[in-house]
Amino acid sequence: MPVRFSNQLVAELYQPFWAAWQGGEFLTDAAAVAGTYRHRGLAWLSQAGGVRPRRGRDLQGRCLSFAEREEIALGRAAGESMRAIAARLGRSPSTISRELGRNADRAGRYRASAAQVLAYQRACRPKPAKLVINPVLRQRVQADLAKRYSPEQIVGRLRKDFPDEPEMWVSTEIYQSLYVQSRGALRRELTKCLRTGRALRVPNRQGAHRKNRVLPDMVTSANGPPRPSTARCPGIGRAI
Repeated sequence: MPVRFSNQLVAELYQPFWAAWQGGEFLTDAAAVAGTYRHRGLAWLSQAGGVRPRRGRDLQGRCLSFAEREEIALGRAAGESMRAIAARLGRSPSTISRELGRNADRAGRYRASAAQVLAYQRACRPKPAKLVINPVLRQRVQADLAKRYSPEQIVGRLRKDFPDEPEMWVSTEIYQSLYVQSRGALRRELTKCLRTGRALRVPNRQGAHRKNRVLPDMVTSANGPPRPSTARCPGIGRAI
């Protein structure tokens, strides 16, 4: 299935969304960091099962960003040389040359969005999950989940029961297999066996880290912190 360009392919937007979400921001605010809206952010959370993707984290300038690809496209359209573009971006001319060689079309045209999609697809290195290729391990994990053991307890028990068999060890794969649809080695309904019972993983936010918001009907006092008014507020729910 061909990949279409979206903000989800732009690590400098997508990863700050996850960082904001994990840092305690509300979903609307986290989505605004990525230049998108709440429903799109909720779709990202649902697709990833609430588990922050690893791709695009801590690249530290090794790979070209989408903004740099846009500058390359503008420079090529303006007739700039590869050396001129490289100097403006602070990159090596060979980096620009490789980028154009890999991601320009057959006619030599270069578009930032198309180049981002091609780079994203090329960076995919599918590795089969241990819970997919090891049925004995999968059955053991499923049985322990059905006994209401937490993933942390399962990890510890496996290390204790199989100290000399690394192929029987797991870590975050339990959460990924339960929550991330594309890695569904475990039955999705086993999320009900987790102590939270959630079908979507939610970061553990401490009260001090949670962003404070003032309700519309809060009454401030000069002698103390804001307190709720006596007016009744019907149906105030928890914001995601």
